[in-house]
Amino acid sequence: MDGDAKRWFITGTSKGFGRIWAEAALARGDRVAASARDASTLTALGERDGDQVLALELDVTDKAAVDAAVAAAEERFGGLDVVVNNAGYGLFGAIEEVSESQAREQIETNLFGALWVTKAALPRMREQGSGHFLQVSSIGGVQAFPGIGLYHASKWGLEAFSQSLAAEVKPFGLKVTLIEPIGYSTDWAGSSAVQAEQLPAYDPMREARAKGGVRANRGDPEATGAAVLELVDAEEPPLRVFFGEWALETIRGEYESRLEVWERGQDLSRRAHGG
Repeated sequence: MDGDAKRWFITGTSKGFGRIWAEAALARGDRVAASARDASTLTALGERDGDQVLALELDVTDKAAVDAAVAAAEERFGGLDVVVNNAGYGLFGAIEEVSESQAREQIETNLFGALWVTKAALPRMREQGSGHFLQVSSIGGVQAFPGIGLYHASKWGLEAFSQSLAAEVKPFGLKVTLIEPIGYSTDWAGSSAVQAEQLPAYDPMREARAKGGVRANRGDPEATGAAVLELVDAEEPPLRVFFGEWALETIRGEYESRLEVWERGQDLSRRAHGG
């Protein structure tokens, strides 16, 4: 095996981005600890790629299980070079509609799950003086729409702690990249998603969103495999990167709007300062 082969730990590897990225890494000779809630979904990886793969059954909301899985991967491969926090799902519902258990489960998986994996892998990566965290966020990590507020909350939290993390670990030679995909032809809004009980009061909101439509030009998930390899091979990878061609035009309008609102309130801001 190539001495430059990277050692990966990827969560949410049963399908979608996680599976595509695991296969891309394995195809070039890297080694991958692939985790999923149902380890049987990883059987094909092990059969095809043998000792290059460590298949792990893992619920990222279980911190003790996360610690054990990361330790097993480090022992098997002698350390880790790339940690991909990909496990997550979408929770659909207005803020009033989302139940307590749904809200807690969304944050536990999308935010705390990524936090536990990051914390588990960080000490050894810090000691070895190299490593790269890939945090799978979303365009919904830098913008928010009605009807999916708790999902946005989980991704905005991921964005925040990852930006702080990047500054904290840079002196140790570690890198952090937030990947922010737009709409892709994955199962994110399908069987993996959770729908809150709908209240009639919010039907007009849902109707308005439906009329707004979904962009027909959805991204091809398979194209992201080569992009992720390019990211982990980069000498100076970005803190944030969009995956998808129309993301920048969408977010540019969002940030221009924010600046306009803040500028209109500048007089009030100054008065609030006092003195």
